[in-house]
Amino acid sequence: MALNTYLTFGGNCREAFDFYRSVFGGEFADLTTFGEGPEGLPLAEGQEDQVMHVALPIGDSVLMGSDSTTFGPPLKVGNNFSISVEAENREQADELQAKLSDGGAVTLPMEDQFWGAYFGMCVDRFGVNWMVVHELPQDQAADRVTD
Repeated sequence: MALNTYLTFGGNCREAFDFYRSVFGGEFADLTTFGEGPEGLPLAEGQEDQVMHVALPIGDSVLMGSDSTTFGPPLKVGNNFSISVEAENREQADELQAKLSDGGAVTLPMEDQFWGAYFGMCVDRFGVNWMVVHELPQDQAADRVTD
């Protein structure tokens, strides 16, 4: 299991991550815009070029981020981060989300995602945002993309 930090920005995610890369070095493991996502995402005008997901490996961790969306919770500076936990399997992912959301709220139920992961989000009873992810094996992930 691994814990990583996920930051949310109000349109300047790319600028922030270019800065973090200049500080820590390395290369982005992923940089995807909303325009590169699946068709039908409810985006605001001009949001196509904003960052849907970026990942910058730093040592044994990964700093991840995105710009806020029209379909997610409203951005509040100071509460614009989540802790991402990588589960070993689906069962562990379901268990983690259930335990973390006890007394809090599930904001996105665990489900297969277009990028090849089993993923969900919740807020714990202390107001901390969590992302729970299980990366699907390559053969299952490829099936999700073509479905």
